[in-house]
Amino acid sequence: MTDLSQYDYELPKELIAQHPLPVRSDARLLVVHRDTGHLEHRHVRHLPEILSAGDVLVVNNSRVLPARLIGRKSETGGKWEGLYLSAQPQGTWQILCKTRGRLTPGDRVTLIDRQGNDAGELTLLARLAGGVWVVRPPEQCESTEAYLRSVGRIPLPPYIRGGEMEDSDLTRYQTVYAATPGSVAAPTAGLHFTPQLLEECQAAGMSVESVTLHVGLDTFRPIQAESLEEHPMHSEWGELTAETADKLLAARAAGGRIVAVGTTAVRVLETASAAGQIAPWSGFTELFIRPGHTFHAVDAMLTNFHLPRTTLLVLVRTFGGDELIRHAYEEAVREEYRFYSYGDAMLIL
Repeated sequence: MTDLSQYDYELPKELIAQHPLPVRSDARLLVVHRDTGHLEHRHVRHLPEILSAGDVLVVNNSRVLPARLIGRKSETGGKWEGLYLSAQPQGTWQILCKTRGRLTPGDRVTLIDRQGNDAGELTLLARLAGGVWVVRPPEQCESTEAYLRSVGRIPLPPYIRGGEMEDSDLTRYQTVYAATPGSVAAPTAGLHFTPQLLEECQAAGMSVESVTLHVGLDTFRPIQAESLEEHPMHSEWGELTAETADKLLAARAAGGRIVAVGTTAVRVLETASAAGQIAPWSGFTELFIRPGHTFHAVDAMLTNFHLPRTTLLVLVRTFGGDELIRHAYEEAVREEYRFYSYGDAMLIL
């Protein structure tokens, strides 16, 4: 049984980044060389000279939805907050709800847009496990995505300004290549890329390929079980197309490395290569990458710094080597790197 205390570490609160840097690619980059154990301090903008021609950057093109909903209980005026999770085929939504007092089926909630105006009323229909409710969306909602864009807020994690978004977060808590709506949290390693940096990587002989993984809320939650073996892994929807699989196999055959941009890309790649080689894949994955996992598809990884006791930290330590990544985190704290979603990055080679 794995003692979870080994995935704890001390982090001064002032190192938790509250805002993104003015220029995305100016983030610091701690380069971890697994073959020698050497740590190197660079910046994300140096990726074109750090990586090699023939390497493939695999990015997650999922787009963050403005899924945080603010409102009041229509009957009492009491404060209400929700997080949109998904739309169901029958036209209902599933959302997480938070309010004082009890909620019961039939309760109505008046939603409030980002300008403070009333924006329609949703109705609670049925309670599911884990605080999730099935609701009937407002009558004004003809398109869920369009409605969320006009009414919802970016669901920032609570360690960034208590979760309160600013207008700039609408663009900055989103990768520049985001295309497929569905995430309630950003694939944060990709936040460091600019269109210019992507062009420079391609000019240096690298290619950029996309996969999709819609990031769920459970990704960032601390492991509550007493051991890794008892942790019930969350499920997320993803896709790796046949065309992308062929390109990745060809790049590897030519000697190139697959460089996963973020743990979400790692999760797609390793799910799609469960049989030992990269193959097309689409569906839900519950893959928990932990000690003992054999990596079939990922040769290098760009990732942010992750919260203690999370499945993300377990994944990174499994890939990079437990002692080496533990040492890298200690170095990052000592050198005052910026941590978490808007923070700096690590490249594990």
